[in-house]
Amino acid sequence: MVYYFTSTAVDPPAHVYVGKDKYENEELIKYGWEEDVWFFHVDKLSSAHIYLRLPEGGTWDAIPEPLLVDLAQLTKANSIEGNKKDNITIIYTPWSNLKKDGSMEVGQVSFKDPRKVKRIHVAQRENPIVNRLNKTKVERKPDLEQEREDRQKELRRREQAALQARRKEEARLAQERKEKKWQKDHAYDDIFSQENMEASSNQNRSEDWEDDFM
Repeated sequence: MVYYFTSTAVDPPAHVYVGKDKYENEELIKYGWEEDVWFFHVDKLSSAHIYLRLPEGGTWDAIPEPLLVDLAQLTKANSIEGNKKDNITIIYTPWSNLKKDGSMEVGQVSFKDPRKVKRIHVAQRENPIVNRLNKTKVERKPDLEQEREDRQKELRRREQAALQARRKEEARLAQERKEKKWQKDHAYDDIFSQENMEASSNQNRSEDWEDDFM
């Protein structure tokens, strides 16, 4: 089961989802999207895995501060131990930076690059924020593997459409350059046509053509 939340700390609202237990966490680790950001407690406390799905064009290291506060509070609230403590630290990183191998327990992760891990200090629980987020909570049992596969298909479709558009534009520009070159190469064709050459030649004039100037 996965819980979905909506944060109105930003506009448009941000989509957040949380695994119900370590088994759902394992599925979320496996079938995350490239634009997902992962949140967890840094001080080795048990916690749900909180994911932020960034909007297109968003970057994990430029998340607005109000949204970070929402996510940190939600992470704290979903930790049995962390929810009872003050002054805890939350870490977050891109989903693509998560590392999983066979030696790890279910739901456990590490990081490929520790430099891509950021930290947030949380002084204490802020109930108004947690209550606001909990009011948006929706519980679903999604097919995460199918959702990821559908997403990959959509990305491939967009890539193909963009490639076709680029090729079409390149062909148009090539044709345009070809036509301009032809026009440049044949700019004087009319001037040097056979008819104009004969009209300007003295060979085809009458014998008294010079009288015109008398």
